[in-house]
Amino acid sequence: MGVKLSAESIRYLTLFENLTGASVKDCIVYDEKVIFVVKRGDMGIAIGKGGINVERARELIGKKIEIIEHSDDPEEFILNIFKPIKVNVRLMDKGGKKIAQVSVSPDMKGIVIGKGGKNINKAKELARRHHDIEDIIVK
Repeated sequence: MGVKLSAESIRYLTLFENLTGASVKDCIVYDEKVIFVVKRGDMGIAIGKGGINVERARELIGKKIEIIEHSDDPEEFILNIFKPIKVNVRLMDKGGKKIAQVSVSPDMKGIVIGKGGKNINKAKELARRHHDIEDIIVK
């Protein structure tokens, strides 16, 4: 396993680390947003007092910023991806593939999936990159 970063991702990752002092494990760039996965325990410094670091990074990068705290525990990592939404995560093995089942209250299901599936697709990509989880199923 290992995370492959584009030149753009590396540029943003370096900028964010220099700006915040947080240790970044991954950076995914989308059209409208950049997602940083920070080392466990670095969430506070990544955000900064009153969100100042996120705000500065947003101004410099010119895109929305999302920060997710890494965890070596795949269940905890998936919980972190969906924060602040409360979800329950169950890991299963289907034919040798790791699958995560996420259950959420019905009124939050739309937010978990996101417009055009963008939230769930982001979660699937992160889970695959960091924990070799093939799929996330929302219940």
